[in-house]
Order: sequence, then C-alpha cells, then structure tokens
Amino acid sequence: MIETKNFVGQSNVLSPPLTEKTWSFGPLNGDFLTTSLILSPSGKIEGYSHPNERSWRIENYRLLILGEDGNVMWRSIESFHNKDNLLTFVFENPGNVNTRFVLQQNPPASVTQPAAPIEPLTERSHPTATNGLSDAEFLFPSDLEVTPVKIGKVLLVGSCLTALYYEQLRAKHPETHFDYIPYNFVSILPQSPPAPVEDYSFQYLQIPLRSILSDRVIWGFNFNEPGFAKTILQDAYNILDAMLSATMVYNEQHGLLTFVSNFIVPQMSSASSMHDRGSNNDLVKIIQKLNDYLNEKVASYNNAYMLDVDSVASTIGKRYILDDIIYFYSHGAVSYQDWDDFGAIPRNEPIPPLGTVYPVKKDAFMDAIFRQLVTAYRTVKQVDQVKAVVFDLDNTLWRGQIAEHYRPESQPWPRTDGWPLGIWEAIHYLRGRGILVAICSKNDYEYVHKRWDDVIEPHFLSLDDFASVKINWQPKAQNITEICKEFNIKPKSVVFVDDNPVERAAVASALPDIRVIGGNPYLTRRILLWSAETQIARMTEESGKREEMIRGQIEREETRSIMDRSEFLASLKCKVSLINITSTDQPEFGRTLELTNKTNQFNTNGQRWSFEGIVDFLKKGGQILAFKVEDKFTEYGLVGVLYLKNHEITQYVMSCRVLGMEVEEFVVGEAVKLLRNGHATDITATIKETSDNTPCRDVYLRAGFEEIPHQDGIRQFVLAANKSPTQPIHIKK
Repeated sequence: MIETKNFVGQSNVLSPPLTEKTWSFGPLNGDFLTTSLILSPSGKIEGYSHPNERSWRIENYRLLILGEDGNVMWRSIESFHNKDNLLTFVFENPGNVNTRFVLQQNPPASVTQPAAPIEPLTERSHPTATNGLSDAEFLFPSDLEVTPVKIGKVLLVGSCLTALYYEQLRAKHPETHFDYIPYNFVSILPQSPPAPVEDYSFQYLQIPLRSILSDRVIWGFNFNEPGFAKTILQDAYNILDAMLSATMVYNEQHGLLTFVSNFIVPQMSSASSMHDRGSNNDLVKIIQKLNDYLNEKVASYNNAYMLDVDSVASTIGKRYILDDIIYFYSHGAVSYQDWDDFGAIPRNEPIPPLGTVYPVKKDAFMDAIFRQLVTAYRTVKQVDQVKAVVFDLDNTLWRGQIAEHYRPESQPWPRTDGWPLGIWEAIHYLRGRGILVAICSKNDYEYVHKRWDDVIEPHFLSLDDFASVKINWQPKAQNITEICKEFNIKPKSVVFVDDNPVERAAVASALPDIRVIGGNPYLTRRILLWSAETQIARMTEESGKREEMIRGQIEREETRSIMDRSEFLASLKCKVSLINITSTDQPEFGRTLELTNKTNQFNTNGQRWSFEGIVDFLKKGGQILAFKVEDKFTEYGLVGVLYLKNHEITQYVMSCRVLGMEVEEFVVGEAVKLLRNGHATDITATIKETSDNTPCRDVYLRAGFEEIPHQDGIRQFVLAANKSPTQPIHIKK
C-alpha cells in the first residue's frame, strides 16, 4: 500500500516497481552516502536515516523525496538505465537547481556494496537538452545581465493555471514570497491584497479562459448555427472587459506594476470541417482574437504589460504542456494525471503513466514562466539597459575578411545568407528601439567604403545606418571610448560584438564594464533581440529620435571646436520648453520615468523611481518639472526632469546630450520661479555624490546658490530669498 499526500492505493501500477529494490544515493559525480536505501510501500524511506530524506511520493510521474518537515527536498528531473541497465534517477533541489543528487538501483543480490563514485552523466545518451540551452535561457537570454535583481514578493491572481504557478514557483524559488488570490468569473478582489501593496514587486494576472468563453463552447455542434460564434466572441469581449477591470483594481488604485498573461491557443483546430479551419467558427481563431483584444486593453493601462505565455508554450512545445488533448479546449492549463487513475478505481486494464505516451515538460514550462517574469521586471526597471551596440565587420557583419575573401579575382565570395542577413536585420530592429549602433573595425576606411555594396548584398544595410563609424587601425578600445564620448554614455551601457576573442579580451580589459559577445554568430542575433536589456517597456518620442539627435549632437560638437564659446552658444538658437508633470496619464510621463531611471552622470542623487513611488510623490504634494530642448541642429526631445517639494529641489536629472549648452543653469532658474510662485523665500537643493555624477556637482553653484554645511554626507545648497538665480541669456523659452 502506497500512502502519499494525494493518494492511497496499491503500488502495482508503478512501472517499474520502486519498492522492490534497494538503492544507492548520493551527490552527482561524488561518493554515495548510502547503498542500502529502501523506498518503503508505506511512503517512508528506510535503510538510511537523515532529516533531509524521510519520506517519498510520486507526483505527476516524478519521484519526490521529502524532508522531516514534509517539504520537498529532492525532485527527479530525469530517469534512465545506465550502461549496466540499472535504473537511475537524477534529482535537483528546488531551492538550488544546480545541486544534483542521484538515486541508483543496486545490482541484484547486492544490497550493500562499497561506496563508489557515481557515473558521470556526460557519456550517455538520453532525450534531454543536455547539449543545448534550457528553454528558459533560450527564450530569455541572460548573456547581457550584470546586476542581479531580487524579486521580493509577487501577487498571483487567477484560476487553475495560476494555482499551479503558486504551488510550483514558491517551491522552486523560496527566495521570493508568493501570495495567491483565486479568481474565477466576474468576482471582486478583496479591498486589499494579502500584504501591503507597496511590498509587492509586481502582480501577475491570469484571467481564466473558461470564464471568458463560458461553457457554451463545449457543445461544439452549436458552432454550425449561424451567428453562434459571433455571439460567443462578442460576449467574450464584454466579459473580458469586466474581468480585466476587476483584476486591475490594485493597479488603478495604487499604480502596482502589473503583468497580464495572454491565453494559450489550442494546438489544433476545433472547426467542424477542414473548410472552416481558421474561420471565425474555429476556437483557435476566436482565442487569437481574444489575445489581440486583451493586448489592446492592457496597453490602455499605466504600468501594465501583457506577457506572451502562448509563445512560451509554443516554443517549448504545446504537446508537452497544454491539456487540450485531455481536458476541454477552454481549460488552458498544464497536462497532469489524476491520482484516481493510479488504481483507486478498478479497471480491466490499468492506465499507464501519462509520461509514457504524453511526456510533460511542466518544470521547463514553470522555469520559463518565472524567467519571463524576471526579465519583464528587468526591462521595466531598466536594469543593465543597453544604449548602444558596436559591431566589428570581418566575420561579424559578413563571413570572412573583406580585404581577402571578397577580392574581385577570388570569386565565388562567401555567402551572405544565413546569420549575416539575420544580423543585418537585427541592427535595424535595435535602431527601432532607440538603441544606437556603431562600427569599430580594424580596416582601411576607403577600401571598406568602396567595397561595401559588393559585400552587403542584398543592400539591406549601409554605412549611413550607423550613428558612428570608426574604421581605422587604432586600438578598438580607443575607438569605443571615442564612440562613448560621442554618444554621451558609459561603457557599461555598450555591447561590443566581435568574432575575435583576442579583440574582445583587449576591449574588456581596457573597458571592464563593457559587455562583449560575438564568438558564436548563431547566438548573436538571439542575444541582441531577445535579452531583457535590449528591450524597452514603452516607446517614447525621444527613443524614436535618439539616432537623429545623436547625429545632430555630433555635428554640434564639430561646430563647437571651430568657434569661440560665447559665439558658439549664441549661434545655437537654443530653446527650452517646460512641462509640468501632474499625472501619470500625461504622454510625457513615460519618458520622464525612463530618463530618471537610466541617467547616472547628471543625476544629483542617483535615486531610481518606481511608477508607484511617483504616484505617491505627486499625491503628497510633490511637483515634477520636465523640459525639452531644441537648437538649430536638432530637437533633443525631453531631456531633463526636476523633482520639487515645498521649497526644495530634491532631485535633478538631465541627459548629457545637452550638457555644456548652459541649459542646466537656465532650468534651475525656472524651477526657482515655480517654487517661489511670486513670493520671496529661500530655495534649497541637495546633491548626494555618487561614483558617476561628477557632471552635476556644481550646477547649483553655477545657478547662484550658496553651499552650506553638509548633513549626513549630503551637500546642501540655498538660494536666499533676496537673491535671484543666475540664468544664461542665450536660451529662450
């Protein structure tokens, strides 16, 4: 008799019968801790005593070993017969998936034997992805991550699938606290979540598809009736509106960062005939339309984003995940085998384990879902954001060397299809996200310029597509340093792509904060396009014009070098437009938050703001003054933000693109006028020095403030009530 958490019954349906063997148990590639472990039919572990291994059970055809506290200590991730035909299980620890143990069947008539090293797993063949990337890493690359993020507390809201997330993710990720609110039909969420809203990193909503479609879709023959599918879809839109509104209450009331799961589309058409597949009578088509509608609705909320769970399932393989092969179409959850089917109810022919016919990749799916959440959070918080990508040329943008393999007399030339075309397209999509692209190559510029159209065929890419081009024989670290100066960014915001490991190492040595990739061209495109660090949460006007602004900035600096400073400043015809940010609904708010959280150099205290934090700041009487700048060369867009409270400038952030134009002093003067509001009063400001913010440390002194004694290591400044701020005269409003 087997007794587990969810089942009491005979063990004769277990294949193979685990209770009839003795086992050796120990760390992978280490010595066995015991050679006499027994999986007792009672569910206890015998023949070996340790508080970490007290009992066992099988769940979803995975062998689990539990500690004396009843929590899962080990879960099997694969099983196979080794070269001696001995059944072997590999386990991982849910709290540290890199910790692996092995349970290996003992040879017949050998209950005890001397401890021996466990056979390495690299020499055998089994149907797992040991020679490739995990699904989570494939979908959400970690190559560009530098700074770890801590997901402290997450609120999960949803139905069956969310219940599985709650069960699995808290076991896999004990470092994160998960709260769960069950949600079905158009119900009302509690007035407050289980913890204070400000404690949550984000909430994750999974609206149940079954509630949206209703059980009317189970009677499939009704789709043959005229108008039935149209009624189902329209009703679904209405229900979706109501359910989304109900679940977004914490977002709307408190600004809580919210991720919303889309619906997993069924694997196969539900249409009554081949002719109707993909038509409006097909549930596949209906659910695709619901996903489009949900995406539009979520986009209308502030601080909310839809996550494409359907694509995650598709990449891993819906055949390994989705339960529409067993359950009804609108259930949309992960396949599992009911314990009732393990002998509790007599049958003429026992039901075999589900995994023998339908392998289930539940763990891979769970890992990918959590990874999707983490990377979405990183993108929203702009962690390790990439601002520029610098490309080498030879064996990076094309196969081979332009001076050797593309000579007119050496045809045929290397092919350009495959990964080179993929890189060319990726460059344009990076530009579309506001990421600057540049070239840094050891080559002869005139030769490359002359031969470019011969090598780049089809002509999908030109030298003019790059905001900066450094093709010369200088050290690449020197060229990249110059590119960083032109772009007004630090090396930590740059990714350098080069096929040569020596060049990558040299650049990384000279610029330790830069990120380097490019050794394997089959990885480059995926890393550049799919990494969280190259994504942006919302496209702003400034992001779309960044390349144009940089080109104008480079032209401006060239003009500066040949003119007297005062003459140069007067010639700029600089104009500043002030914007009072009073609501997160303003179109400029997204750029305001983006600029605040990605600016390091001209940032008077280095503070990062959350959406919720700004909402609270405004509610408590804070003011936000943003400004745009333009000159005769270009429109720079929204480039600065000041946070004001009472009679104090609490934080000042500005893009270094306009540094040196004396815009920074001019805007301080405007902020003083706003705070005084016609009354003579002292205005104060502070600067907390960071390792990066040297450019802003004298801004208040240049604007006429006086420095007074520090407080707790923070510099203090005051502009007396009888003094006016210093403002340059060449700047106009």
